Amino acid sequence: MAQTRVVLWEGGSLWLVDAARFEGETRSTDFHAHHAIQVTLGLGGQFRLVGDDGASVTRDGVVAADALHRFEAEGRFALLFVEPESRLGRAVAARHIQGMLTELAPSPILAAELDAFKTSDWRAPDSEIVAWGRRLVGVLAADERAEIPDYRIRKVIAWASERLDRTLSLADAVPIAGLSSSRLRHLFVEQTGLPFKTYLLWLRLSQAVAVVATGSPLTAAAHEAGFSDSAHLSRTFRRMFGVAPTALRMLT
Repeated sequence: MAQTRVVLWEGGSLWLVDAARFEGETRSTDFHAHHAIQVTLGLGGQFRLVGDDGASVTRDGVVAADALHRFEAEGRFALLFVEPESRLGRAVAARHIQGMLTELAPSPILAAELDAFKTSDWRAPDSEIVAWGRRLVGVLAADERAEIPDYRIRKVIAWASERLDRTLSLADAVPIAGLSSSRLRHLFVEQTGLPFKTYLLWLRLSQAVAVVATGSPLTAAAHEAGFSDSAHLSRTFRRMFGVAPTALRMLT
């Protein structure tokens, strides 16, 4: 079983994983796709990203949003997830993503950040780990300019994020956006790449991860994120991340 430390902030999350404890178990996830951009960084371990077309990456690399892939790993590594609709997310995509899977070009600044963290204490306070994660995103985004989503879509996302424990629909969001239902449906897909219902599921899953990361049971996480029960959450988590949510065994 891998040991995992998860910290989250608005627009991103960082998963620190030590898979060296796998004994007689597969080190590979199922094929899965999630809406966040995934940046995979080695911290002394070995890993391989594999796309559904057979392409693979065996060094620090980026998985595009919604790209079907699986992950094989052993040892220590970091998974940096970035919301693709954020300004920094769009900058990371514009600067580094050339396909479904892309190797990161060598960067002295990024290498220095990773070298410093390889010997760091993963039991440091959340604030320190979050600060490191934010620095990584900043390094990856550099000075790339990227447009943020339409303000009406940002209002809808913020509105939905505060109501994940309720049943929501696109019709409920129409007054928030000030658009007709058909125009909102079209604009939402144009700006996020996903229908509202699918994006809402991603928001719910992100919220559930945040709750599980505090040590709360799956039942509590499912309730707070608007899933019908823990089984529903588990199925969705496996489909999005390729592993069961019980893999999130906290280091803290």
